[in-house]
Amino acid sequence: MLVTVCHSPSRQFPHLTVVALFVALCLTPLLAVAAEGPQDFDRSVAPLLAARCLGCHNPQDRQGGLDLTTAAGATKGGETGEVLVAGKPDESLLWERVSLDEMPPKKPLTAAEKAVLKKWLEGGAKWGTDPVDRFKYSSDARAGYDWWALQPVRRAEPPVAAEAERNQQAIDRFIAATLKANGLSPSAPATREALIRRVTFDLLGLPPTPAEVAAFIGDNAPDAYERLVDRLLASPHYGERWGRHWLDIVRFGESQGFERDKLRPNAWPYRDWVISAFNEDLPYDEFVRLQLAGDVLAPNDPRAVTATGFLVCAAWDEVGHTQQSLAMRAVVRQDELEDIVGVTSQTFLGLTVNCARCHDHKFDPIRQSEYYKLCASLAGVRHGERERLSDLGRAQMSRKVETLQARVTELQQKVDELDEPHRALKLSLRAAVKAERKLPQPVARWEFAGDLRDSQGTLHGEATGNARVEGGRLVLDGASYVATAPLPFDLQAKTLEVWVAVDSLTQRGGGAISVEALDGSVFDAVVFGEQEPARWMAGSNGFVRTSSFQGPTETQTAPELVQMVLVYREDRSIVAYRNGRQYGQPYMASGLQPFANGQAHVLFGLRHKPAGGNHYLTGSIDRAALYDRALTAEEVTSLSGEPVNTVSEDEILADLTQSEREQRNALLLELSAASMQLRAVSAGGVYAANSKAPEVTKLLDRGDTRLPKEVMPAGALSALQGLENYDLPEDASDATRRVTLAQWVSNPANPLTARVMVNRLWHYHFGVGLVDSPNDFGFNGGRPSHPQLLDWLASELMHPQAGAGEPRAWSLKHLQKLIVMSQTYRQASHLRPDAAKVDAGNRWLWRKAPQRLEAEELRDAMLAASGELNPTMGGPGFQDFRTFNFNAQFYEMLDPVTFNCQRRTIYRTWVRSGRSEFLDVFDCPDPSTTAPKRAVTTTPLQALSLLNSSFVLRMSDRLATRVTKQGGQAGEQIAQVYRLLFSREPHADELKRAGDFAEKHGLPALCRVLFNSNEFLYVD
Repeated sequence: MLVTVCHSPSRQFPHLTVVALFVALCLTPLLAVAAEGPQDFDRSVAPLLAARCLGCHNPQDRQGGLDLTTAAGATKGGETGEVLVAGKPDESLLWERVSLDEMPPKKPLTAAEKAVLKKWLEGGAKWGTDPVDRFKYSSDARAGYDWWALQPVRRAEPPVAAEAERNQQAIDRFIAATLKANGLSPSAPATREALIRRVTFDLLGLPPTPAEVAAFIGDNAPDAYERLVDRLLASPHYGERWGRHWLDIVRFGESQGFERDKLRPNAWPYRDWVISAFNEDLPYDEFVRLQLAGDVLAPNDPRAVTATGFLVCAAWDEVGHTQQSLAMRAVVRQDELEDIVGVTSQTFLGLTVNCARCHDHKFDPIRQSEYYKLCASLAGVRHGERERLSDLGRAQMSRKVETLQARVTELQQKVDELDEPHRALKLSLRAAVKAERKLPQPVARWEFAGDLRDSQGTLHGEATGNARVEGGRLVLDGASYVATAPLPFDLQAKTLEVWVAVDSLTQRGGGAISVEALDGSVFDAVVFGEQEPARWMAGSNGFVRTSSFQGPTETQTAPELVQMVLVYREDRSIVAYRNGRQYGQPYMASGLQPFANGQAHVLFGLRHKPAGGNHYLTGSIDRAALYDRALTAEEVTSLSGEPVNTVSEDEILADLTQSEREQRNALLLELSAASMQLRAVSAGGVYAANSKAPEVTKLLDRGDTRLPKEVMPAGALSALQGLENYDLPEDASDATRRVTLAQWVSNPANPLTARVMVNRLWHYHFGVGLVDSPNDFGFNGGRPSHPQLLDWLASELMHPQAGAGEPRAWSLKHLQKLIVMSQTYRQASHLRPDAAKVDAGNRWLWRKAPQRLEAEELRDAMLAASGELNPTMGGPGFQDFRTFNFNAQFYEMLDPVTFNCQRRTIYRTWVRSGRSEFLDVFDCPDPSTTAPKRAVTTTPLQALSLLNSSFVLRMSDRLATRVTKQGGQAGEQIAQVYRLLFSREPHADELKRAGDFAEKHGLPALCRVLFNSNEFLYVD
């Protein structure tokens, strides 16, 4: 607050302001020094000035024109003259304002502080270190270099345990000492049912099966729980659970956000890399380095290239980067760099370095110049897709690819063998009951058997250029086309079919078949490779009805034919088929384009008029057809000649018993894990950091791109004690900059990296971290509830000594095993009123606080309990939306029911403007921003969703069907529901009430009620 004093009874004063800061950490030494003789400036006065004065009177703020950071500034004084008279406190304006308690305005100096200042003035106001570093000392208003989180990690010795507690591990001894100091005691151990449910959800994000619960309860061996933990840590589902936590932190999304919000079809490999890294227990220091600089540390390893998706997970302003104004593009680029610096510093260091973009950090000892040094360290990073496998990498990975491909083929054969009896049964039944079917009839058909005539109607073609019929095909040379007579009917919903052979997979934009207005103003077309190389798309005027099908790249070239069918439905959806099978994913267009009688015609070999450019196709067409309605999937399949041999996965699943489905799911899990490994080392596009020559980085006055100052070299932060900073030459390459930064962040001497990560682990296991602000270890963040335990865990991560065997350094699984094996973690969750009166927030951990299932866990648990969960890992995500393009990508949310869309929720396609209503209501975070900890709200919408959403209704039906199929009396079926949802047996009174309810309202209704219960929603 600025306080201006204009007069006094005796003299006129300058505008002098002082921030009301109280130096809590420095108060004791100040009192001691005040009783001594001459004052030592650096020991007493400098800390006082830094804590109480320099917040306002520094080179950047200079309130009242006064700068007290240097001797020259203090001597010069403020706007109306000098403020210090050496040796004469009573004549010094500074002392007069302080002695009258006018400055600092809100909280005057204490008597001890005044004594320090007065003795210094009396001794001649001798200056020490010049300038005074206002970041050197912590106060009650800001952090200094002596801030707790910036000090080196020191491994504290666990408190000595009492005789009765000698078996406690180190974690429990730290917790027990704090509980005892606060007059508290730990809770009793949790029941075995509660414990297996708790640790299974924590480590896998899924409920334990009834068989797993029964086996654990019946295992009386002393190491039963440890073996359970080891099994869970080894499960491939572990990476899916903990990968989701990491994606929250790094703001992972699969669309670019901003106005256009286009899909990023190749963002998912980064998600898969994170899951694999957790499953493989990649050392955390390497995990850090690869995400910052993997592409330059190991450019021939596609996994390392993929890891840099971390840097570009965020939204990207396409419009801002392509506007004409250089000044505006500069602002957009600075915003992009702030995002990258912010997520890097908050994720790995727990510091909000991005707050120093416009000025020195207001609360932490981070200078504005250091922000721009970090910008320079990352200035070579650009958004975009890239090939993840180099030519050299292709050779290096070839043997691994062959081995993995053989494994994938072997597992796929096992799945096929399991499916084959059911497929054969379906086909035999279908053959026995099928009626004679006729193929759908088009309104126009072109056979190209010697001419360009329409064999079905009057839409005969006329060639332009060198287009010709030859060998039963229409031959197109990339500069010719065929146009038909005008359509003699109106056309709205429609189907375009073409059998085409492309001469080259590198051509971009040619149309195979197109329906267009006679003037070429509007059209719908089957187009090859225009927006996406070697992929098929639905071309349209101005791309208004065009979006990515996200289909595979084409591999067939002439003379091989490919049947492409586009179906334009009345509901505006567009579906593509290749050789009778759905190609990619359907999407919702902005509208259904009508074509009027006599006002449109059909083109072959040309996308649309005017002819020219990349509108032409090079290849040949064997036959084509136009239908005046939207064909069904079965009809399209029949056109390809394959209907008899096609049995869908959903049809097979419907015939499987529960044990057969479980066997198949186990194979699918193994198959998809191997496929995931194969994709990770194979060629393909990935949305990841693109390394460019770094632009010159200049410090920007007030963060304004129009006010550049001195050039800043690549560097880091000077405040981290025990860790040397670095300054690189101005011409340092992007590789040098990012490798140096990655090594600096992951250096064991870095006091923050290990602390921040072990706090995240604690946060997810207990619901709140030892520091309750996981992304901020600075002044505005929380203070550690158990500082010695935090440092012990950080040291154990880097230099493991606890536990059995020889754990690897930086092993996250090692730390997690210590945490979940602790008695602290294994406590019961019951509320104890006496303890709650002392510690209502459970910061001292006298119990294991219940935690509500996260949105993804809730959906996954419902799928698992109902037996509908698809265990397939990795690859492109499923889409629970239709999408259409109208100068921007739009998303219409759906509740799809296919087996592919019943995968774990982490495999959902996470678009920024396509939010799931069911997930959102349970606090699933916005992927546009980092979410170091999730909100946990309680709203009526949650109850309404659990009662009325189509997903919950369907899962209730499937759960009821599952237990009914297993047979038994009604009571046994209800008991099985309890085992699946709550991991326990129902009590006698529960069984009776549930039985009465099910008899009256049905078993699906009971399942829905139990889905709504707190016992299902919360993990004790």
